[in-house]
Amino acid sequence: MTFKYGFQKIVDLKSNEKTQAEWFFSSAIGALRLEEQSLSMLQEEKKRLHDDMVNEAVSRTSVSELLVHQTYIQHIDRQIRRKTKDVQSAKHNVSVKQEQLVHKTIEEKIWFQARDKAKQAFTALELKKEQEELDDIAITRYKMS
Repeated sequence: MTFKYGFQKIVDLKSNEKTQAEWFFSSAIGALRLEEQSLSMLQEEKKRLHDDMVNEAVSRTSVSELLVHQTYIQHIDRQIRRKTKDVQSAKHNVSVKQEQLVHKTIEEKIWFQARDKAKQAFTALELKKEQEELDDIAITRYKMS
């Protein structure tokens, strides 16, 4: 007789939920990396603009051109602040998805353990039945001889 676990569909469901949580976690990490790259690019752009402005200030550029550069640097600063908030939001999302993954992993493990215990009990019962049958055969043979 083969072992059939009555709650196998739940075990399969928990396994699928864990896999889905892994995908969501991976996606959240990817989004975080993109946000961090974007922030890094903005910071590099600001540094380049600042260096350009310093070089132009040394080379007798007009005040209006320096003001244009300064205004653009302020715009980049606002973008950096927004992007920093986006990075923090993405980090929070990663931690939420990680917590969900841990929770789903624990649930899956609990159901796998329950299935394993049921299988062990089934195997023990089958072995007991088999031993009883062998004992009956041995007793029958002993009585006949």
